[in-house]
Amino acid sequence: MSRAESRPPSYGSTRGRPRSKAVEQAILEAVLMLLEDGVPLADLSVESIARTAGVGKAAIYRRWNGKEDLFVDVIRAAEPAERELPGTSMRDDLVLLLESLRQRSLARRSSAILHTAHAQMRSSPKIWAAYHSGVITPRRDLGLEILRRGQLKGELRTGIDLELTIDMFVGPLLIRTFVHHDPDLPDGLPEQIVDTVLHGLRPVGSPRS
Repeated sequence: MSRAESRPPSYGSTRGRPRSKAVEQAILEAVLMLLEDGVPLADLSVESIARTAGVGKAAIYRRWNGKEDLFVDVIRAAEPAERELPGTSMRDDLVLLLESLRQRSLARRSSAILHTAHAQMRSSPKIWAAYHSGVITPRRDLGLEILRRGQLKGELRTGIDLELTIDMFVGPLLIRTFVHHDPDLPDGLPEQIVDTVLHGLRPVGSPRS
C-alpha cells in the first residue's frame, strides 16, 4: 500500500461553518504525501488531493484559488525552522548549515519539494518566488551572516565577495542533489566541503580552526 493510500480521516463538509484547521492541515499533508510518492505537481488533481485528504473538493476550493496557490502554502508549511547556530567559530557554523542542507536533501519530503519547485520555476514563477523567499533567501542570509562574523573575528580574509563565497560552500551539495538520481551525500561531506573551501580563504598565516 502506498503512502497516498494511508489517508487522513474524512472530515466531511464544512459548508456554513468556520474553516477547520484540521481540514487545512489534512489537505497540505495530502499534497506532501503525493509528492513523496513521486507524483509530479503537474499531474496532481484537486480530485486526487481531496481523495487522499479524505475531504470534499469544495473544502479545497474554499481555501485556495488553484493548485498553484495551494502549493505555495505547502512550501510554507513544510519548511522547518533553521537550527540555532552556536556561533563558536565560522567553520563550525558553516558545517552545521551545510549539514542541515544535506539532511533536507536526503529527506524524501524536503527533496520532493526541492525538485518540484526547481522543475516549476519557469512554468510557475509564483511557486518559485515562494520557494525562493521562504526557503532559499533565509538560508542564504544566514550563511552570509556567518561569513561576516568570520571576517570580524579574523577567520576569513577581508575584501572577498561574500555572495560568491557562500555559493562556493553551498554549490557542491546542490550539484550532487540535482545531478544524481540518488544523491551522493555521505556523512562528513559538509566538513570536507567547508575545510576545502576555507583552505584558500583564510587570512595568510591563520591557524586552522
